[in-house]
Amino acid sequence: MLAIAEAITWTVLITALIMRATLGLDWAVLVGGSIHGFVFLAYAFTAALVGVNQRWPFGLIVLGVAFAIVPYATIPFEVWLLRRDKLDGPWRREATDHPADGNVINRMLHWFLARPLLLTVAAVLGIAALFVVLLLIGPPGGRD
Repeated sequence: MLAIAEAITWTVLITALIMRATLGLDWAVLVGGSIHGFVFLAYAFTAALVGVNQRWPFGLIVLGVAFAIVPYATIPFEVWLLRRDKLDGPWRREATDHPADGNVINRMLHWFLARPLLLTVAAVLGIAALFVVLLLIGPPGGRD
């Protein structure tokens, strides 16, 4: 579902860029870019979370995030994952769901998945904080 939202926000951003170029509406890019940026960050977080939970190889997690950079690529990537059963399986909430290998990421995943409300709040706050920092840094390509 988030892959579709990410693709939709690409349409919003591209439309806003066209509006700026043809109608001089600079504010459209600010709005469209902000919406797309926030959804992009949410998609990247979710791709990483699902990838760790489903024990994807690190390269596949990176590829999942990278596909969000290419307009509309998240949808075919998600279809590919579905066809290969890469999204099947329960969330790893129990301590027995992963080996006691001392892996900090697996322990954090277990701890947060056992507290889904806390995970949601932490994710939203973390994404929002990163979004604000990126806004303060400035848009990609610099300011006009």
